[in-house]
This record gives sequence, structure tokens and C-alpha cells, in this order.
Amino acid sequence: MGGLRWVYSILLMTTGMVLLLLDVGGCAKNRPTGGLSKLKPCRLDGTDEELLCGKLTVFENRETRTGRTIDLNIVVLPALDQKNKAEPLFDLAGGPGASSVDAAGFYAREGKEYRRRHDVVCVDQRGTGQSNRLAIPQEKTAQHYLREMYPVDYVQKMRHELEKRADLTKYTTSIAMDDLDDVRAWLGYDRINLIGGSYGTRAVLVYMRRHSEHVRSAILLAVAPTDLKMPLHHAESGARAMDLLLGECERDARCKAAFPQIRDEWKKVLEQLEKQPARAEYSPPGKSAPTTVEIQHGVFAEKIRTCMYKRDQAARIPMIVHHAANGDFVPFLHQAIAPSIPDFVADGMYLSVTCAEDVPFIDQEEATKLTEGNPFGNYRVFQQTRACGMWPRGEIPTDFHEPVSSSAPVLIFSGNMDPVTPPKYGEEVARHLPNSRHVIISEAGHGADGLTDPGCIDRIAIEFLDKGDAKNLDVSCVERMAPPPFATK
Repeated sequence: MGGLRWVYSILLMTTGMVLLLLDVGGCAKNRPTGGLSKLKPCRLDGTDEELLCGKLTVFENRETRTGRTIDLNIVVLPALDQKNKAEPLFDLAGGPGASSVDAAGFYAREGKEYRRRHDVVCVDQRGTGQSNRLAIPQEKTAQHYLREMYPVDYVQKMRHELEKRADLTKYTTSIAMDDLDDVRAWLGYDRINLIGGSYGTRAVLVYMRRHSEHVRSAILLAVAPTDLKMPLHHAESGARAMDLLLGECERDARCKAAFPQIRDEWKKVLEQLEKQPARAEYSPPGKSAPTTVEIQHGVFAEKIRTCMYKRDQAARIPMIVHHAANGDFVPFLHQAIAPSIPDFVADGMYLSVTCAEDVPFIDQEEATKLTEGNPFGNYRVFQQTRACGMWPRGEIPTDFHEPVSSSAPVLIFSGNMDPVTPPKYGEEVARHLPNSRHVIISEAGHGADGLTDPGCIDRIAIEFLDKGDAKNLDVSCVERMAPPPFATK
């Protein structure tokens, strides 16, 4: 995809790429030196470039340092200029539950400029990717994509299966960031740069608090503060983004002409689904026979909210809502029944993090008040609260929810149309980072996907990495980033 892979969550979740790493043995022309000599040459499927891969074994229980261990999966993409290279860039994935190593393809291809003077280090956080991924297989039927987020039987089965190979209380962000510091030391780096999107920003902030002496700079994209209490504010942020999106449709001549009653239709379809779920026929691609699926209110609304993460998908929402309000759910089904952000997230990891750091601190009365009259309702809070009631709860530091303060240079990006981490969270975090700069992209969602010139973000980020200063950057290209046209048929 063009530009920095900046959509990570969901909920914070991230899109992912499936990578095949092939061991090419010890035939490297230029042997890595220092800590990198501990890694083996490898190759990413689809590229001819030789990368470096390895595993660092850590104890699952870092306190007792006994019992089960985890092999952390590591890929290093070497700096292009090894003689004059600066501090490395560590990429932290979103989710929680996405794989950092899945980002290696970006840095091997369209994101190669990040490596002009920096090694790029991708480490699958414990519980993700190939670092004891906390997930179980699922049958991806059409109705699977329209089920509730965490069915009771699924959560119970997942816990039962995963507890055979994991202590589910040992996969919190703080523990994982101590793992990351072990990787830093093992590879022989002193100070590092960090980049994270969505949940990855929380991970960066936690690392900055726990290992501040090793942080040169940080880049935060779509900020999820440590005190966010996910998903307490998902509906509130989603409603804000939906209001902005529908407002853009009303100001767009083609969209307004095609859907003159779009706000009424949005209310209408939700009211209809609230009364009873819809049933619709879905024809899978290929020769598969049509199947009848059920569409529930909460699932429909949540699918619409997550469509707003990417502006290219958001451009279809007025058309989808218009058809659904008139009883035609085919456009919605074509959008909803397909691999999406949740498919790249390890559900067990997601629960281990949020059931320790977020959900227990949600005041249910506050949640009810916040979501009353909201089109997205209390769906996510209910789903995750119920799931966490069945999930082991890990411990977190007493200061976990406190703001993170640091004098390190920090570059912050927020999308004004973001339905999960709107700019106010970037502003909140920036108040405690005196050497930070907050750049708001007026037309971006949870990332720059779908906007013109998505590479604008990369150019700013690379300039920041080179200078190590967030104050004097050329960010003028942000003003020229425009969304795609609305789909009208």
C-alpha cells in the first residue's frame, strides 16, 4: 500500500501482510557485525534483498525467570548506508495482536527510504506473529464475518486451547516492552527510534516510560494513550467521525444529489435493525451457491464504524447506508464479508492486553451514559466486558494509566476523521512531551489510506528521523492530501 502502513487497529488494530521468510544460509557477501552477527541471512518472499532474521528466547514469566519460554521472532532490514548509519528504527505493531514482522514487506519495498541511514527492526510482540501467537483457527464462513465480536463459546474455547501453551496473564504491554528492551540490548543497540500506530503508540509510550534512557525519538500515528480504557470511547469517537463524514457528503454535489436524505436513512436503517435483524441473500465470489445471512444491529453499526478507518472504504458508506435503509444489504455484504483488520489480530493477545489494561477500569454507568442515544451504542463495551469476565486478568504497574512524560523528540500524527483515536488524544499526549509536534491530517481516518499523496507522511517522518527534531519540519504536503470521491452506485 502507498505510504506508511498507518492503519493499525482497530480498536486498535492493524492491517497486515502475509510474509514468507526463506533461510538462505550463510552465503552473505557482507557479514553483519556486532549484535547483528547473531542473526541469520534470510529473504522475504517477493524480494531479492537479503535481510537478517533470528529468535531471542525470553521467559514467559519475567519475574520468576523460570518455566515456559517464548522465542521472539525478529527481522532486521539493514540500513542501506552501513558506514554512516544512525540509530535504528523499531517498528511496533497495532492491534493489540498484530505482527510487527508483517511490516517488513513495506520497509523492503515502498518504505525503503526509511532505511537510508537506519536499520529497521521488526519484533513480533509476545502473543503475536511467530512469537507464540495467541489465536485459534476459525472457519471463515459468510456468517462468520457477521457474528458478534466475542461469542461466549468462542471465548471459552479459545481460553481452553491457549492455556495449554500460555499463561494468559503474562502478555501485557509492560511485559512486552521489557522484552523489546532485551532485543535492543541483544542486538547491540544503545539508543533507538520507535514508530507505532494505534495500539502501537501505547506500546511506544510504555517503552518510553520504562526505558527512557534508550529512546532517541519516537513517531506516534493515531494515538492510543495509556489511560484510554478501550473501548469506552469507541462509540463517541465513531459518532463524531460519522457526523463529519455525512457532513462532507452533504457538501459534495454528487453525494448530496444521490443521497439527499442520508442522515435520515442512517437513522432509519439502525431503527429497523434495532426492531429485528435483517436477513439477506449473499452470493459468494466464484461458483459457490448463495447463502442467507443474518445482520444484527450491533454488528452492522460496528462494521460501518470500522469502514471509517480507511477513507477509501469510508467513501462507500453513504451508498451502503442508502441501499440498506431501502432493504438492500448487498453493497454492505460485499464490504463486510471479506478479510478485514480483525483477521490480522490475535484475539487472545487482544483480550490479554485489554482485559488487564482497559476493561476492568471502565465504569459501566459511565459507559451507559456515554453511549445513550449514540448510533453505535454500547456494543463494544458489552462485548469486551463479557469476554473479559471469562478471561484471566494480568497485572499492570500502578502508574500505568498516568501520562507519559519525556524530553525526547516526538512526532505525532492524527486523522481528523478517525473513528477510534481522534486528534484530542494526540493533543492529550503531546501536553506531556515538551519536544513534540502534533500534525493533524484533516481528511485522514485511522490512517492515510485512500488519500492522495499518502507518501507525504513518510517524507515528514523520514525528515524527522534525520533531524531528530520535531519543531522544524516541512509539513505543507499534509494540506494537499485529499480524500477519494464518494461512491454513488
